[in-house]
Amino acid sequence: MSELTVLLAGLGSPEGPDVLPDGTIVFVETFCRRVSAFSADRGLYAYGDTGGAPTACVAGSDGIYVAQNGRTAGPWLSPRPTPPSIMRVGADGEVSIVAEAASGEPLLGPNDLAFGPDGCLYFTDPGTFDPDQSKDGRICCLQPDGTATIVEHLGGSYPNGILIEADGSIVWTESFTRRVRRRLPAGGIETLATLPEDRIPDGLEADAEGRLYVTGVTSGGIDILAPNGELSEFVPTAGPPLNCVFDGSALFVTELEAWTPELESGAPVMNGKLTRLELGVRGRERYRGSIG
Repeated sequence: MSELTVLLAGLGSPEGPDVLPDGTIVFVETFCRRVSAFSADRGLYAYGDTGGAPTACVAGSDGIYVAQNGRTAGPWLSPRPTPPSIMRVGADGEVSIVAEAASGEPLLGPNDLAFGPDGCLYFTDPGTFDPDQSKDGRICCLQPDGTATIVEHLGGSYPNGILIEADGSIVWTESFTRRVRRRLPAGGIETLATLPEDRIPDGLEADAEGRLYVTGVTSGGIDILAPNGELSEFVPTAGPPLNCVFDGSALFVTELEAWTPELESGAPVMNGKLTRLELGVRGRERYRGSIG
């Protein structure tokens, strides 16, 4: 059983949440082109103005790191485009670019990011969400010294949500293929699951037992996979969920009120929500780091 609480409404496509040490929830609002924050004492407030089309953030030991698509979120076009990059937002709100290329190639459009136990920052780089003209998406790695490399080329699969397991395995979702995949530390890739045809997987999280929580913009909830990839449970949410993060036994979910025709046309509809699900299970260990 789960208990759902709506914390915020009227958000501009909230995505990629994380939790700061003091319990503050940080997330991006893509349509508002910023990192936002929420706490019980301050409510909702702007953390940093990134411009472009930010799609996720993760807390590091020296600031908030942001996956910056730069131009688009589906059919929506940013009125202030920036180069696709990984950005960092300091505690004072100052925004800096950490990486614009990997292995000497310009980034296509980072989507989600996660620190690993090795202190490296891993991110998906799929480019524009366009099933008719998909790019060669890839998984990239930013080392603590700032060196960025392409770890895997994945073809037109649109790698999306990402997390790093304790042994260094990289796990990600693929929106176009509906797959959840894992790259083992030795380099082999396995497909953990292929979700039903009515799913478009987006974000990804895990609990302390290794179960995977997959959000999907067409699912109306979160698919829970056993560590072996077997679909074991479905948890309804208040709308189409985009991504999620654990804090203790609470799962914070960024989602939409509904998927509307206006969104299909590229309108910046302010119908996003931040919700909390009490699931009675604890989240995975999270890793932090700094780049450069």
